[in-house]
Amino acid sequence: MVLPTGPSLVLRDVHANPESSIKEVAERTSLPQSYVSESVARLRDDGLVVTEVDPADGRRTLVRVTPEHTRAVARKGARPVEAALRDALGGTDPEAMRAVAGALDLLAARIRPGEPGPILGQLRKAQGVPGKPR
Repeated sequence: MVLPTGPSLVLRDVHANPESSIKEVAERTSLPQSYVSESVARLRDDGLVVTEVDPADGRRTLVRVTPEHTRAVARKGARPVEAALRDALGGTDPEAMRAVAGALDLLAARIRPGEPGPILGQLRKAQGVPGKPR
């Protein structure tokens, strides 16, 4: 499923900031609150997020990504890099693929943060990988 840009932005924000209110998502994304509400309703209908009334403030609606969607993202992200490279490079010879993979490993080592971001932390949690989510 391909989402339009707005709902996709809302979904990414909710994934990175679970248990957020509609207002908080609107503030972080700079989207109008009414548009965020519409997007959350669509995402809820698609089974990607769940909403609940904030127990501390019954006027607020809290949003979080469904565990099923988090697991689906984790499964899609688990694709072996070799297969992705083969597809991206059009079946290039093995030596070229090793060279590209080596360059990507070097790049990843240089730009990898010390702590995973919130989305990676949630994906690792869904996969049962130890580590503290942010």
